[in-house]
Amino acid sequence: MAENTGPERRIVQQRPDGRWETVKPHHQRASAITDTQRQAEDRGREILRNIGGGELTTKGRDGKIRESDSVRRGHREPPKSRS
Repeated sequence: MAENTGPERRIVQQRPDGRWETVKPHHQRASAITDTQRQAEDRGREILRNIGGGELTTKGRDGKIRESDSVRRGHREPPKSRS
């Protein structure tokens, strides 16, 4: 049985090549790689909304936590009927 480890989390951090990544804690493969920190944060929020919400942590260029944000589950508009 899997342990309940709390809310889903994603971390935005700078890569050695200067680009920014969105990663799940304790994973090596990035969920997204972007040119800017803002793009990585936006993608992290989108991922968390799609999976039901969670916590987004952003690290600065120095690797220290700069910001933490709770993301709520996203609400999609129902498709419009074509009458």
